[in-house]
Amino acid sequence: MTERRTPAEPRHPADHFVERDGLCFAGTHLIVDLWNARNLDDAVRVERALRDATAAAGATLLNVDLHRFSPGGGISGVAVLAESHISIHTWPERSYAAVDIFMCGNAQPHKAVSVIREWFAPQSLTLMEHKRGVVS
Repeated sequence: MTERRTPAEPRHPADHFVERDGLCFAGTHLIVDLWNARNLDDAVRVERALRDATAAAGATLLNVDLHRFSPGGGISGVAVLAESHISIHTWPERSYAAVDIFMCGNAQPHKAVSVIREWFAPQSLTLMEHKRGVVS
């Protein structure tokens, strides 16, 4: 059975919640859109980007799983991390990719964004940040 905490309960040292800027929360979830990006149909590049982004963030890689929809088509993939995940879904025909980066503990998810930018060279990148599981 999974241990659940209510906001009134004290932090358990092994739960890997983040304590920063006076807040306690499960982790940081970054939603990243890449526009006019390159190499979005290259599975080798996508896997390398996920691995390098994981390393840059100081996260622990458990597994990478990719699916290619057709030759020259999009790729969906996920790097499963001890700290959560990085996922990517690409639309090469639109030069667009959607990337989610969710990390808890001491990982630094913003560092993964710069690596993703380097691998796919988008002309435009949008970023939204959400703190998951904020304890009040």
